Amino acid sequence: MKVITRKGVDPGDVRRILIRGVNWVGDAVMTTPAIAGIRKTFPRATITLLVKPWVAGVFAGNPHIDEILLYDSTGRHRGLAGLIRMTQELRGHRFDLAILLQNAFEAALLASLARIPHRIGYGTQGRGLLLTTAVFCDRSTRRLHHVDYYQALLGALGWVQGEREPRVYPSVEAESRAILLLQEEGVGEEDGLIAFNPGSTYGSAKRWPADRYAALADRLIEHLAVRVLLTGAPSDAEVAQTVRSLVRRSDRIIDLTGRTDIPLLAAVLARCAVFVTNDTGAMHVGAAVGTPVVAIFGPTDAKTTSPVGRHVLLRHEVPCSPCLLRECPIDHRCMTGIWVDDVFSYVIATCSSTGKVSH
Repeated sequence: MKVITRKGVDPGDVRRILIRGVNWVGDAVMTTPAIAGIRKTFPRATITLLVKPWVAGVFAGNPHIDEILLYDSTGRHRGLAGLIRMTQELRGHRFDLAILLQNAFEAALLASLARIPHRIGYGTQGRGLLLTTAVFCDRSTRRLHHVDYYQALLGALGWVQGEREPRVYPSVEAESRAILLLQEEGVGEEDGLIAFNPGSTYGSAKRWPADRYAALADRLIEHLAVRVLLTGAPSDAEVAQTVRSLVRRSDRIIDLTGRTDIPLLAAVLARCAVFVTNDTGAMHVGAAVGTPVVAIFGPTDAKTTSPVGRHVLLRHEVPCSPCLLRECPIDHRCMTGIWVDDVFSYVIATCSSTGKVSH
């Protein structure tokens, strides 16, 4: 990759680093290997992460981050006045180096206005002149899996790269909250749990049909005597309710939709034998706590956004996929071509190999 450096960085002189994180939960999880690599490259520096409030929970308890700053662009940092306020806050930290994992022009502008002397990132969105070191993407770089894309930025600079598997670290406090929540729902320590995420905030095209999630739940409850957890954002409540209404043994369903923040979700998923999910941010959280994932992909590009870690990727190959559309304009064939039998067999095989659920 082409790298233009206007001002070199001596790692020994760097004491305070700002990392501008990305804005989506799944993408945030996929930056964790790069963040681990930055820590290895700058072991003595204080590392501060700047992120939007809704992704901050991904990094709670991350040992490679010393401080998290919130960029509240819908609140105190909204508009031009908010941008100025954020700039002033960053200046007060006297950062030596900004590493921009986010590709936006605004990220480089903010670091420049904050007078951070070294500003490094991909030279995207015409922001190369605002960076002291700009790494330019070629076509092959843009086609990398997101984990490798963020790692490639470090590699282009000759820095240490972290291990490839993303990691989310449930805290003791989050684990305690998870135990209490499950106890309130009548879950005992010996109960087998399988989690579903039947929704998707991106759009209905990414959703495997709700009636198939319900049919899968019925079969797993019958064969494994498990409890099935439904997870998702508040916006997924209607889909979750549809699934629950179609399940014969609704008493075996626990609906946690909209009831978990990211740290609590991570701790709950770590307790599960398998996580069956559409392509969502939660999918990456589950994989990053080590839970085996059965990921159902349709319109999105598995080559760049599939989970990393122990997983099974289910796709029905059709000429129009990946289309990256939010809503399917035809018959949703990429999703309806995936049958309950397909998913059921992979879940059973995964349960057998983990030993968390017996049958």
